[in-house]
Amino acid sequence: MSALMMRDCGPATSFQDGGRYGYQRFGVSPAGAMDRLALAAANVLVGNGAETGAVEFMAQGGSLTCADGPLLVSLAGGGATLSVQGHPVAPFTSTLVREGDRLTVSPCRTGLFAYLAVAGGFDVAPELGSIALHRRSGMGGMVGRPLAAGDRLPCAAAGHVAPQVLIDGLTDGLSRADGPIRVVLGPQDDYFAPDTIARFLGECYRVSARIDRMGYQLEGPALIAARGHNIVSDGIVCGHVQVPGHGQPIVLMRDRQTTGGYPKIATVISADLDRLAQCVPGSEVTFRAIAHEEAVRLARQYRARIAALASRLKPAQPDLDSRRLLGLNLISGVVDARDPAVNP
Repeated sequence: MSALMMRDCGPATSFQDGGRYGYQRFGVSPAGAMDRLALAAANVLVGNGAETGAVEFMAQGGSLTCADGPLLVSLAGGGATLSVQGHPVAPFTSTLVREGDRLTVSPCRTGLFAYLAVAGGFDVAPELGSIALHRRSGMGGMVGRPLAAGDRLPCAAAGHVAPQVLIDGLTDGLSRADGPIRVVLGPQDDYFAPDTIARFLGECYRVSARIDRMGYQLEGPALIAARGHNIVSDGIVCGHVQVPGHGQPIVLMRDRQTTGGYPKIATVISADLDRLAQCVPGSEVTFRAIAHEEAVRLARQYRARIAALASRLKPAQPDLDSRRLLGLNLISGVVDARDPAVNP
């Protein structure tokens, strides 16, 4: 069985997929990739389904070695780049790696999360239908923990898939609309006075250094709840913007808790949550309220965009690295210009 051997990586590197759904009523968080579009792009490049498990790198990159046979791999997200044996792989392009090859994933340059996918996915036993790591519960991942140097990442068998490139990947394949992060107000916006809601929607907030897969703490004008900051605990969804007593909003992300007792002033729409997830600490964000019906339309549009990624693939040109060049007959047909038969 082919595998990747982890040589080094950051402490937040983990297996992530589309998430673990249907168990929130039992207190089980969905987890899953922080950027679903980047996960899907990496997967379709190697012939996988959009939500197949991949290695998620947060901010820092890492290096791996291909073991026990060839593998088709790809990387997408966060502006990270992939190199094989020191040779850079073109962005949004899958590539075949051979046994013994060293893969290097650079740190993210334009975001926080990058995804390394292999054809066929990783051969890891799922828990409740997913290999996504939820670190606080010790569920999923590499026996309930993040990946670390020395780990062997077994890869499932895959049919033959040739290297491919995502058409316009840099300019369109993973681009997202600029501008405010769109939200639907509520479910507890009635806890906040109209001028407080106007402040939330009209002022700029900064992504703090206090972020993780569970939630993003924002810094900016305090949002004081007129009716208080304690409610009877109710259900939490990804994107809820809860406001504790200190007034600084927290956007709840993929590893969120399943219930909470702080009022939620708004909910980031699913179509914009990936974009927020890629905001590095120090990034400035603003919010704009839209109607629920518009949020549903944008969610369907975003899902359709992910589904359409596979139609944007084309065969990749062979890499002309030194190994391939040495294997080609580059001198066939060479002639002597002084030969009268060639140059009378």
